[in-house]
Amino acid sequence: MKGAHERFISEKDEELKRIREKKLVKLLREEEKTKEMISEPARLTDSNFNEIVKEHSLTLIDFWAPWCGPCLALAPTIEKLAGEYAGKVFVARLNVDENQRTAERFQIFSIPTLLIMKAGSEVDRIVGLVPKNYIEAVLRKHLG
Repeated sequence: MKGAHERFISEKDEELKRIREKKLVKLLREEEKTKEMISEPARLTDSNFNEIVKEHSLTLIDFWAPWCGPCLALAPTIEKLAGEYAGKVFVARLNVDENQRTAERFQIFSIPTLLIMKAGSEVDRIVGLVPKNYIEAVLRKHLG
């Protein structure tokens, strides 16, 4: 009787182990999906700009246009920064052709232009295609 009971417990432990592993794999996949969603630059517009920028303590905004070669070259860097600084810096992009009111408000005369904003106010600006390490140095200055 004791042998059958031990075998039952052993089988039950193995089944629990499989269930835990399956659940862990599922949770890790969900976490990765969430991370991917968070780590993409947000899309800003004239209508949501103020609300979104004021919500975050530090924001990096890429003012760009789809026809702009340097903007397209900078896009992968912006995406990497969004992933690497997720939770520390809110990274967003604003298409200047579709959102001229906001571009004019911030006097964006050349693109790409990156604005660094703290609590809704501009604290720094980077104009042109610059390397990732330059952008990171400016961000670190404002991260404190």
